[in-house]
Amino acid sequence: MKELYITRPLPDRVLDRARSHFNVTLRDQTTPLKKGEMRAALVLYDVIIPTLGDLFTAEVFAGMETARCRLLANFGVGYNHIDVAAAQQAGICVTNTPGAVTDATADIALMLILMSARRAGEGERLVRKGKWSGWHPTQMLGLHLGGKTCGIIGMGRIGQAIAKRVHFGLGMDVIYHNRSPRVVDMPARQLDNIADVLAASDVVVLAVPGGADTRHLIGAPELASMQPHAHLVNISRGDVVDEGALIAALQQGRIAGAGLDVYEFEPDVPVALRVMENVTLLPHLGTAALDVREGMGMMALDNAIAHATGQALLNPV
Repeated sequence: MKELYITRPLPDRVLDRARSHFNVTLRDQTTPLKKGEMRAALVLYDVIIPTLGDLFTAEVFAGMETARCRLLANFGVGYNHIDVAAAQQAGICVTNTPGAVTDATADIALMLILMSARRAGEGERLVRKGKWSGWHPTQMLGLHLGGKTCGIIGMGRIGQAIAKRVHFGLGMDVIYHNRSPRVVDMPARQLDNIADVLAASDVVVLAVPGGADTRHLIGAPELASMQPHAHLVNISRGDVVDEGALIAALQQGRIAGAGLDVYEFEPDVPVALRVMENVTLLPHLGTAALDVREGMGMMALDNAIAHATGQALLNPV
């Protein structure tokens, strides 16, 4: 049997299946791998299942052309933590888990949209602190979403799932920007540039992949394009947003609020964000449901098994 290295604890069903196909070494820590651990794993194992935070950089792959590992079966759809070009140059394939995460991530986006616009986090904190004095007509007035415009940046699987939820579920109009023309099977308009989407939206949702091409895609100039009553929601990758510029925009009232599931330097979340009442903060919950994580793990294993048996990879990147 081939040797498989799993870098974080995974659901039991996934581990049971893995052990039926491989000799499995499970790392029981929940922290990202260090450089030495990654290089050792490339030498010792046939397949590695890494995940977010395991930074397989070009430096990690240097000199690994004859290493034992020939596949990184990433646990997750995002793979910006892996230098795919460097991996391929070393003869190592990379796969991911698209599809398994789509609906769960879109659900989190919808939750953040509602929580930010309707001040849900602020309201819950008020009740928990025992400071709620009772209902009155002007208490905690938020933004009603029906009839408003949702702008989506990135109209892939997740972006389209978000669009359907906000349009058919909340009655919002949808506009979007995508790097290439994208026809969708619902009422939505594609605009030519990001600035036009930001300027016309009451809520902006970021659903682009991470990586060098999208780092700081949203910075001070882009935030300045948004309307003062608008909300920004990020469920993509933390560094898609210039966090310092976002903090400044929120503090100065240039946008009304933000809903964040990801952070530029996570797990570090700036105090400035944590103390603002108009910011909803989640601990990267995008795919945090047991059946979803099982689905991700099974898809990663499908790729690992295909590799081990000489079949075509299901989800090469």
